[in-house]
Amino acid sequence: MINWLQHETGGLLTLSAISIALLLIMIIRYKVEPFIALLIAGLLVALAAGLPVETLVGSAQKASGSLLEGGFGGILGHIASIIGLGTLLGAILEASGGAQVLTGSLLRAFGEKRAPLAMGLAGLIFGVPVFFDIGIFVLAPLVYVAAKQGGKSIVLYAMPLLAGLSVMHAFMPPHPGPVAAAGLLKVGLGWIIIMGLACAIPAWFVGGILYSTWIGKRINVPVPEEMLAAAEEARGDDEVENPPSLGLVLGIIAIPLVLILAGTFGSILLAKGSRLYGVFTFFGTPAVALTIAVLLATWLLGYRRGMTRDQLTELTGKSLRPVGMILLVVGAGGFFGAVLSATGVGKVLATSLSDMGLPVIALAYVISCGMRIAQGSATVAIVTTTGIVAPVVADLDYSQPQLALLVMSIAAGSIIASHVNDGGFWIVSRYFGLSVKETLQTWTVLETVLSVVGFIMAAGLSLVV
Repeated sequence: MINWLQHETGGLLTLSAISIALLLIMIIRYKVEPFIALLIAGLLVALAAGLPVETLVGSAQKASGSLLEGGFGGILGHIASIIGLGTLLGAILEASGGAQVLTGSLLRAFGEKRAPLAMGLAGLIFGVPVFFDIGIFVLAPLVYVAAKQGGKSIVLYAMPLLAGLSVMHAFMPPHPGPVAAAGLLKVGLGWIIIMGLACAIPAWFVGGILYSTWIGKRINVPVPEEMLAAAEEARGDDEVENPPSLGLVLGIIAIPLVLILAGTFGSILLAKGSRLYGVFTFFGTPAVALTIAVLLATWLLGYRRGMTRDQLTELTGKSLRPVGMILLVVGAGGFFGAVLSATGVGKVLATSLSDMGLPVIALAYVISCGMRIAQGSATVAIVTTTGIVAPVVADLDYSQPQLALLVMSIAAGSIIASHVNDGGFWIVSRYFGLSVKETLQTWTVLETVLSVVGFIMAAGLSLVV
């Protein structure tokens, strides 16, 4: 039995299935923190697979070459600075009043009749540097006011905004999910940005514009007066003196994206070893590009607009607190994937999929959907799925664009069917005054539309790259 479990195809596949089931049981049934559940599942699978203890945890004298430290350190060394810097950039943009400037400018440009489109674009643009829930907290009051002025259902204005925030959070750096997946699959963030935009924008248009317009006319939810009162009070309390210009806000958001893309294309078009190649490579490194953006934001949106050193220090500390748990989950996911790779499960899965004729990109999407529906967190779904899939693609000789599209498939699956086990479901319900039934009819369906369209784009592009 033990020999079959550790060396035979059926046994290794069974071991993989048991590990995933154990992981879900710990998270869903016993409410174990995801990073602890990933750590426990990885250790138990490694022991069941017969991996030597020295390979798994090292020795008292040296642990640096172990799966435990290598799995954690290998991924965290790549992504910790990117996620931390991205979080700081979003926090400074939000505190400076950049969100209000962006949304106000779009609403004036598009007018009252196209206010839902303006809200959707605001979510799409502001969603690049800002986490999903922070985007809701900041922009929800503007949705209340726009819906009241338009005299229509709040659903018509909220869903486009949510669609923009959601697709950026799922598909685009510097958000934790795509950054972690890129690190685990060793794909450059420039390709993630290119393929992320190629998948996110069509998904946003179909879900955030077409579907949201359709459902917004069928579910009428007026803006509660207490929300309007709270929004007006918040606008009064949070009014930013001398707010930044729209061009400055857009420029700071665009700087890291442009630099990273320049580094990606520079590595393809320029001669290796040339001075220009070195310049593009240096400034296109994600950590360098984001550092430049953060420094510019700190000076142009912070100090020059009256923020004190103490205020910026407090803002930095507050914004970075949630990052710790995210990094622990990602690190544990890296360890879990390293264990699966060391057991040989990846090669067995790759062979089985090849025999079945099932594309890896479809498998990745299905696994990610299952993880998302089962436990609710998009980031956990991405990290866990990538850990499972990484050993499968290790020997398949995928190009960088193909790996980026695989990440997009996993990201698409991670946002499907948000329901009652997802914190985002309750944030949407609370902030926009929707009942559970109305949230299921609007937000849950919207997330599913975004997921399916995103996957269709990734799968379609995978046929031509």
